[in-house]
Amino acid sequence: MRLLESKKGLSFFAFEHSEEYQQAQHKFLVAVESMEPNNIVVLLQTSPYHVDSLLQLSDACRFQEDQEMARDLVERALYSMECAFHPLFSLTSGACRLDYRRPENRSFYLALYKQMSFLEKRGCPRTALEYCKLILSLEPDEDPLCMLLLIDHLTLRARNYEYLIRLFQEWEAHRNLSQLPNFAFSVPLAYFLLSQQTDLPEHERSSAREKASLLIQQALTMFPGVLLPLLESCSVRPDATVSSHRFFGPNAEISQPPALSQLVNLYLGRSHFLWKEPATMSWLEENVHEVLQAVDAGDPAVEACENRRKVLYQRAPRNIHRHVILSEIKEAVAALPPDVTTQSVMGFDPLPPSDTIYSYVRPERKGRGGEEQCYLGVTALCLQAAFFPISIECTSACVSASVAGASDTVEAGAKSHQPWKHNCALLPVTVAKLYHGGGEARGRSGWGSEPQPGPEQADAGCARHDGQLPPQRPGGAARGRR
Repeated sequence: MRLLESKKGLSFFAFEHSEEYQQAQHKFLVAVESMEPNNIVVLLQTSPYHVDSLLQLSDACRFQEDQEMARDLVERALYSMECAFHPLFSLTSGACRLDYRRPENRSFYLALYKQMSFLEKRGCPRTALEYCKLILSLEPDEDPLCMLLLIDHLTLRARNYEYLIRLFQEWEAHRNLSQLPNFAFSVPLAYFLLSQQTDLPEHERSSAREKASLLIQQALTMFPGVLLPLLESCSVRPDATVSSHRFFGPNAEISQPPALSQLVNLYLGRSHFLWKEPATMSWLEENVHEVLQAVDAGDPAVEACENRRKVLYQRAPRNIHRHVILSEIKEAVAALPPDVTTQSVMGFDPLPPSDTIYSYVRPERKGRGGEEQCYLGVTALCLQAAFFPISIECTSACVSASVAGASDTVEAGAKSHQPWKHNCALLPVTVAKLYHGGGEARGRSGWGSEPQPGPEQADAGCARHDGQLPPQRPGGAARGRR
């Protein structure tokens, strides 16, 4: 990694590939074109710290439901890149930037995203939230992975309601967060959940409840097509007044612009379960009827919101499409436009920016007939790994053996068989407290929802380190247990 420039209090960095690493990168692209996952395993025997190979093999293991191996490969990729950090590069300063237009930097973004996804699935939302903040801080203006579509979800799961409210208040003026359906609905939900906390003074709870009701009514007016799909996802049946009304009826969802449908499907596929609590449903029901009264009274805000929807959501930008692909939420992926779904999508570099900054180019390869070979997407490679499994036992043995033989070249004096298990945490974040929801008797909502377990069902195995890498003993040799 090298420092490109420093200006206005920000430092701009970029990863660099040595000539040897460039050769490994070319071999990786050849392995991708071969559509044979075992070729990546062979490459890792000679280049055990090649990041794109580690990330791609992690996806192949994940498709075969070998989650432990998939996590280890991502952790190794992160360790490999951490060893290359510039002395001035800091993960916590908030002043370090990585340009996503440079292909060498993208691997770090994707490795962080995959690690964050593993943490969320293991029931560690607070640590996953810290990773989300880190990814956003690397390029907050462009937000290449569109973390603003995810940060509200992780904040609610981590029960850090004050942070979400503060983020909305400080960024709304210059980022128009209220125009994103996820923020439009998550922020009032955060206010409402804050008003339910008994340790707050009564006047603060009352103020939070009023603010929540005001914002949820604005969200329902701006995005009426969210309500019925949300209730359906929560297995809640609305009353006839709501379901038959022209404002919230089926036409509200059908008439949405395609770009808005992508955002709505992404939000519902990810966060619908946060609304299942009976108290939340009762509060939502009250405000739905308030909105219907305003619609029937001819409130001019209703027509203004309709005009804004037609203007603002004509087409989603490329970073939103990239986020949808990485999210793997089937409802959102199905709503992608044909020009995205028909092109080759590479798992190690999904939808690269059109203004990519190349520091080196790949040599042209000629086919048997002298024609240049086409570049195949890695999606087909992953599908092949799912239907024609690679040998995970062989993968683990080969990769571990290659690491044992190459560890001296990565870090002087390191003799660990698992050098990615190092003695310092990847992120200096506080270990999250695990909350176990459910188990309490809950009343029924007015809309007939069944009692639901709490959203914070944490994986018991995560209580050990909550995403922190296991420490190693003094002396450099990693002996940490899994």
